[in-house]
Amino acid sequence: MQDSKFFPEIHGNFGFGCMRLPMKDGKVDYDEFSRMADAFIDAGFNYFDTAHGYIGGQSETAIRDCVSGRYDRSSFLLTNKLTDPYFKKQEDIRPFFEWQLELCGVEYFDFYLMHAQDRNNYQKFKRCKAYETAYSFKEEGLIKHLGISFHDKAEVLEMILTEHPEIEVVQIQFNYVDYESASVESRKVYEVCEKFGKPVIVMEPVKGGSLVNLPADADKIFRNLNGGSNASYAIRFAASFPNMAMVLSGMSDMAQMEDNISSMKDFAPLSDEEMIAINKVCGIFNNLNLIPCTSCRYCVDENECPKSIRIPDMFSSLNTHEAFHNWNSDFYYNNVITNGGHGKASDCIKCGKCEKVCPQHLPIRKLLEDVAKVFEA
Repeated sequence: MQDSKFFPEIHGNFGFGCMRLPMKDGKVDYDEFSRMADAFIDAGFNYFDTAHGYIGGQSETAIRDCVSGRYDRSSFLLTNKLTDPYFKKQEDIRPFFEWQLELCGVEYFDFYLMHAQDRNNYQKFKRCKAYETAYSFKEEGLIKHLGISFHDKAEVLEMILTEHPEIEVVQIQFNYVDYESASVESRKVYEVCEKFGKPVIVMEPVKGGSLVNLPADADKIFRNLNGGSNASYAIRFAASFPNMAMVLSGMSDMAQMEDNISSMKDFAPLSDEEMIAINKVCGIFNNLNLIPCTSCRYCVDENECPKSIRIPDMFSSLNTHEAFHNWNSDFYYNNVITNGGHGKASDCIKCGKCEKVCPQHLPIRKLLEDVAKVFEA
């Protein structure tokens, strides 16, 4: 395993995204997370990624109790983020940042990102001088590297990087399905990073798990390679590009951790045969017209839908219905609305709060109408 050519302190090119940690009775399963962190570090990797809103605030404290409280600070890297809902003016940023340090049990962050930047919230970050404030943290030694995570079109990223040359790294959504997507523009966004000489950290390489459980004809293409798992092909696709500093994977059990370690510890870029298979799978996905939801859960965790509609779960049910055409999708939809008294898709009051925080910029209100037509007719 080689250290990152962009940031020598990063070991390998694989990071632990802590947005989808193992859960037990609604809480992070500390025993399982500790075992996963141990396996990750024992394999030679060291990069952990979190944000304050992840898992309703549990991600940061889980890192404190399972990573920073159990390992010497020099043995791991930690990334955190400044997220839109948690500040209203510049004066709010430092207290929030210091609270994040306390919650994570560390004295500094190795990377600190302006979170989920797009054409809308970027204006708030500018107005509140968030970039300048974060850069002052770097000058004080409270962060080592300043960057952004990004969810918008390539032209918006070009504007941000032009206005803020101090940005050291860009975290983008990048996977083989979104590579030529007109809404995500993974390829074009990546090319802007190359143009400005900014290393890239990849998020959503398996698209919130959508590239793991594939439709049968897509799954068969990878099985015919007689090689790795579906997740391994997706992660290796993202890591095969030359400007990638590292690929994050959000893992929720030890089996996922072991599978990812097996494909990334001795990383090899995709072969020509594997790239042909990837292109065939992309063609199948393009014909399915699935909802490109990544289950980040911002629409429910950070914004609290007034009707308690579990939007990502409903979209997952509809995608399952479209991809597999079996009874399971109806079963899972009914589970979504009966477990915990959650609202039906048709209960949506069109307030639009969900759409304001959606990184994918999905027309959620219209899509919920589609869900209702399929499952509530």
